[in-house]
Order: sequence, then C-alpha cells, then structure tokens
Amino acid sequence: MTGDMRNNLRIALYQPDIPGNTGTILRMAACLGLGVDVIEPAGFDMSSRALRRAGMDYAEQAALTRHRSWQEFLQWQQSSARRLILASTKAAQSYRQFDFRGDDIMLFGRESAGVPEHVFDVAEHRLLIPMQEGNRSLNLAISTALIAGEAIRQMELIQGPLD
Repeated sequence: MTGDMRNNLRIALYQPDIPGNTGTILRMAACLGLGVDVIEPAGFDMSSRALRRAGMDYAEQAALTRHRSWQEFLQWQQSSARRLILASTKAAQSYRQFDFRGDDIMLFGRESAGVPEHVFDVAEHRLLIPMQEGNRSLNLAISTALIAGEAIRQMELIQGPLD
C-alpha cells in the first residue's frame, strides 16, 4: 500500500480524559502513519511536554491537530468532505462489516462518558465492537487500535501492502 491512502485516515478523540490512552493512540498513529485530531477540552494538560510524557517520543512524530471545540472540529470536517465514523457502544453495526474509505475520520468518545447525543447524531456512521454479553466497553486505546487496524487492512486490500 502506498502511504497516500493510509495517511488520509484520521483518528479523532472527543475530549479525551486519560493522558496515557491519548499517548498510546498518538504512538500507534505515528507508527502507522495515521493523523490524529484531538477535540478539546481534554481532561488533562495538553501541553507538548505532557503529551511527550504520555506518548513518549512518538507524540512529536504524530500528525496531531488540536481543535479548540467540537464546533471548530465539525467545521473542519465538513469543509474537508470527510465521513465521520463514530465508535459507540450504542451503535448497531459491527466495525467488521463496514466498508472504510481512505479519507474517513474514526471518532472515539471520552473514556468516562462517550459522546453527547448531538455528537452521536452528527456521525454519518456508528460502529460497534461486538463483545461478550455483560461487558460495558474496551479501553479507548484498544478500541482505537481494533477499528484503525480494520480500516488499514481494508486499504491494503485496495492498494496492496506498504512494503
């Protein structure tokens, strides 16, 4: 796969609560060539020093864009004509049965509360990670890795492996 299609895939974090998860996601995104959008306010210090501590040296390598608010992010997303794909425990469709595109934005909610209804309603598609009955949810970084991994797998089927 050429880097072009994968580099257009983006991960958006809606008001993340836990710096360690954000750091892990930044590290994964840097290693896989994905962009990351953080929609503020975050539940922790978003200074470059704090992000470096959470994401090790990978935070500086990540293609990170910070959006000061949901409205600012939404204006950017709409002007870029990208699909907004929300991961949610309230969704009906499995991420494994979804056809990703190379310019999708995969949106993930807060660890403590997900996303509010107005954000849920704006998403063009809502995807679920199927789990065993009685379990609430997976860790944010793991959820992000599962869904991003499937999107990358699909892009490789279209364009071939990176190497």
